[in-house]
Amino acid sequence: MLTEARPPRAAALAAFKAEMDGIRVHDDEKTLELRSRDYFWYSPILNEQLEDCRGELVVIPTSQEEVFRVASAAARHRLPVTIRGGGTGNYGQCVPLDGGVILDMTRLDKVIEITPGHVRVEAGARISRLDDAVHETGQELLMYPSTRTLATIGGFIAGGSGGIGSFRNGMLRDNDNVTYARIVTVEPEPQIIELHGEAINKIQHAYGTNGILVEVGLGLTPATEWVHVAALFDGYDAALDFATGVQDQGLDLYLLTCVERRFSAYYRKLKDHFPADRDAVFAMVAPADLSRFRAEVENGGGTVTFALTKEEIHQQGLQPAYELGWNHTTLQALKIDKGWTYLQVAYPHPFDPALVLRQMQRHGDELFWHHEMAREQGRVQIFALPLVRYRGKDEMYALIRELEADGCTIFDPHVYTIEDGGMKTIDDTQIAFKKQADPYGLMNPGKTRGWTPEMALAE
Repeated sequence: MLTEARPPRAAALAAFKAEMDGIRVHDDEKTLELRSRDYFWYSPILNEQLEDCRGELVVIPTSQEEVFRVASAAARHRLPVTIRGGGTGNYGQCVPLDGGVILDMTRLDKVIEITPGHVRVEAGARISRLDDAVHETGQELLMYPSTRTLATIGGFIAGGSGGIGSFRNGMLRDNDNVTYARIVTVEPEPQIIELHGEAINKIQHAYGTNGILVEVGLGLTPATEWVHVAALFDGYDAALDFATGVQDQGLDLYLLTCVERRFSAYYRKLKDHFPADRDAVFAMVAPADLSRFRAEVENGGGTVTFALTKEEIHQQGLQPAYELGWNHTTLQALKIDKGWTYLQVAYPHPFDPALVLRQMQRHGDELFWHHEMAREQGRVQIFALPLVRYRGKDEMYALIRELEADGCTIFDPHVYTIEDGGMKTIDDTQIAFKKQADPYGLMNPGKTRGWTPEMALAE
């Protein structure tokens, strides 16, 4: 991993920089450090591996035409290219392992076209601004990460799988959630490749290793003024029983999250709405179904402590429900106690709440639990992102083996390669596409085990 330019690299960087006339380029240490990081520090293991990784130039194009110039120059000078958006990923997706050029996409942020049920947008658009734009037409996004304020839509597609909205609309790869992708190849004469339908999976969750995503198409749905709800239960088993039971009631829910009581110390803005002696369910509920949701809470022995619109949430200084689940739980805990890290766990079908209770008893104060309800390929899939008291790498992987012995699948957030984290196997279609879109193997090198140096096009 590079900390300073080698002589051949230095010459290539100088030549590249000379060709960037009119495009913003930065090479000061502060900018390089800032743009070479994401939220990998959630993992002490990744923090040790990636802390000192730096790019050597940051380039910030403002148009797709400028992206062509960057791609061409990088290919001709054989410079590694690492793409970044908002830098909110957790696995080092946008951390350059071999220096080179950091391609910051955040100025490619135009909303190109909004039509009924669909939006075309440049990849660097912040998700919150994009959602605001489609709301003006009476529509909304199908899903977004809990980091929607900072994250870009291209980064979400390249590095994410699902999030808020996935209980209602599935994961990114489901249905027509992502409909179109426009890719710029990294070669001396860059080409445009357009992907539609299932072909989009060639670049979805590929960590920006196989083509520069410059434009996407997304499905939309009619906007709903979701009610952000907190319900309290006396026992995590009661909260889980409610959340699993309510799934069968046909209620229109955008988010459904169970969070156990030990998290309450980290949810300081909620104050009495989430006390230390109750377990919580947070949800985003359609107004037409709020009365039924309240009734189901009461039938389950729970109490609703707030049911507010997003505007009312902000007026009262609370957090919206989409910041009370998924990986925002980890962020809130780490702000107070740096001794935590986390895991990502998928539960086997059919979901058994008793398994969760056994895990809670087995691991005690070493793990704090919350569970996310989502849909994948049409059926409910329950995930957990537990806080884990970090006791070293060996203990972490012993814990992973225990959870796998329970029948759970672990999406390892302590590795930076695609295959070792979530995919588990090499995606041959993504590697085949890399040969087409990145024939010299310059894009985000080291992030996929499916690519080996001998695959690169000969000089």
